[in-house]
Amino acid sequence: MELPRVVIIGRPNVGKSSLFNVLAERRISIVEPTSGVTRDRISYPMEFGGRWAEIVDTGGIGVDDIARLSAQIEEQIFRAIKEADLLLFVTDAQAGVTPLDRRVAEIVRKAKAPHILVANKVDDRQHEALGAEFFELGFGEPMLVSAARNRWIEPLRKAIAAILPKDKIVTEKPQEGLKLAVVGKRNVGKSTLINALLREERLIVSDMPGTTRDSVDVRFEHNGKIYTAIDTAGLRRRGKLDNAIEFFGVHRAERTIRRCDVALFLLDATVDVTEVDKRICKYIVDEFKPCLIVVNKWDLSEGMKTGDYQRYLDSRLTGLHFAPLIFVSAAKRLNLWSLIEVAESLHEQAGKQIGTGQLNSALQKAISKRAPYTKSAKEGKIFYATQLGVHPPHIVVFVNDPKLFTEDYRRYILNSLRESLGLDEVPIKMTLRVRPGRHADEKKKR
Repeated sequence: MELPRVVIIGRPNVGKSSLFNVLAERRISIVEPTSGVTRDRISYPMEFGGRWAEIVDTGGIGVDDIARLSAQIEEQIFRAIKEADLLLFVTDAQAGVTPLDRRVAEIVRKAKAPHILVANKVDDRQHEALGAEFFELGFGEPMLVSAARNRWIEPLRKAIAAILPKDKIVTEKPQEGLKLAVVGKRNVGKSTLINALLREERLIVSDMPGTTRDSVDVRFEHNGKIYTAIDTAGLRRRGKLDNAIEFFGVHRAERTIRRCDVALFLLDATVDVTEVDKRICKYIVDEFKPCLIVVNKWDLSEGMKTGDYQRYLDSRLTGLHFAPLIFVSAAKRLNLWSLIEVAESLHEQAGKQIGTGQLNSALQKAISKRAPYTKSAKEGKIFYATQLGVHPPHIVVFVNDPKLFTEDYRRYILNSLRESLGLDEVPIKMTLRVRPGRHADEKKKR
């Protein structure tokens, strides 16, 4: 069943994102004392009195300092209001009632969903009397909270649970399905891609650099399966980050890579691979994440052949030579569902459990083709291997001394195992360890 939606609305800088994070019990939305930080709808499933609901953070109504996006931000807000089962109308107790609060009040009155008036920033006992001013909005007594200091949040939770619709009762945590992190530098089409997968304008799309700031989780269904696509802020060189908002956006993009099942690494077919692309590539490799390289805007590539582009990437991006490549046009919705099928295949490969016999047979095959070489007088010896885990596949190779094996030889063994074991498109974490009991055996010989 579809989750009931609890939508947080209000004018800018009343603490909507802070309240969202407190209710979600984790830092999801970026919180900064700057008007217009939240742009897209940010959502998260949360339990209220044994029932699950989706809480939704929205941009501030009346943002006027980012005129190029204000209309799109408000469009997203009104879509959220239309879909809401409950509205949390958040105000700033310390600032009192403002003309924009009155405008939001009119919107709430016209909405079909029930509502709770929340006076936020009641940080101390001296602020408690300030709530009386909000009676003039016509919604009765406001609920006093302090999101910054986590005060009176539990009574708000109980109030939310009491008002949730009786015809939408979900008692089990909703499935996230396969988590797909959509990452890339600025303006490569990440939000456009997710909108195309959802078949709706769920995320704001603009040619203005840095439009997406938060990481935005969006659940969707395809062929009876649930997926979560995670939009991320477009990355650029760290030395060019303008402010804390961009810094937090980059941090959340990196965190998204860490928590995803498969990374969809978007490249723009019409521009060259940059240092930012290389940094994203390195981060994906370092986290051992299955990766699908998605070349977007292929319809604008002016006749370039796929083989030529793949050779170009091999020369520019190191460490992801095994990652499959797919050419799409998010704007024209070309080849998008093949992308989902490949991501499913990568996740399945990364979860593959290899039998000990098969693993050691592949290891011996690699050794027979190319024995270890070292400049040291001591010979490097490989005894056996075992698999410790999946997602990523983690293989431990037991040897006499890990220091005797060069990086080049380790890569050779890794690539040989990847090819022999049917893991040719996913990263493998390989660890070299001294064989158990080896040191004790050597002491006995002495």
